[in-house]
Amino acid sequence: MEFGTIEREMYIDATPDIVFEVVSRPEHVKKWWPDDARYEAVPGAVGEIVFGDAEGGGQAVALSVVDVQPPWRFAFRWTQPADETAAEGNSLLVTFELTAAGDGTLLRFNETGFREMGWEAAVLEEQYNDHLNGWDYFLPRLAPCVAALDVRS
Repeated sequence: MEFGTIEREMYIDATPDIVFEVVSRPEHVKKWWPDDARYEAVPGAVGEIVFGDAEGGGQAVALSVVDVQPPWRFAFRWTQPADETAAEGNSLLVTFELTAAGDGTLLRFNETGFREMGWEAAVLEEQYNDHLNGWDYFLPRLAPCVAALDVRS
């Protein structure tokens, strides 16, 4: 198995504007992915996402916004060491690309950079599989969040 890139594609029954809000804005992201999200959806912004209760042993993970092109593209880097600025080679790159498709949106998701992290083979496989399982759990939660936000008649 290749441990390089995680890719997913899904159709969401809402316009790209609405889907973009749900994949980029912290107040919506925390409804389908982490327990909390604190960042500005602007290129260069640095923030964090939190899994679990930050006060009770949860895990805060740094997040750096890389690209914001409403309503078509949102990308960020994460998982870099706490004392380092996110860059190629020390973090993973997550990208959401949105394309209008009929009355809805085709969402293309990918996470790259696993091999560039310099992990030994066992760690690479473990990290890749952990992210693969995580995205397989969290990405299907997107559509219900979009539906809750979508106010089309």
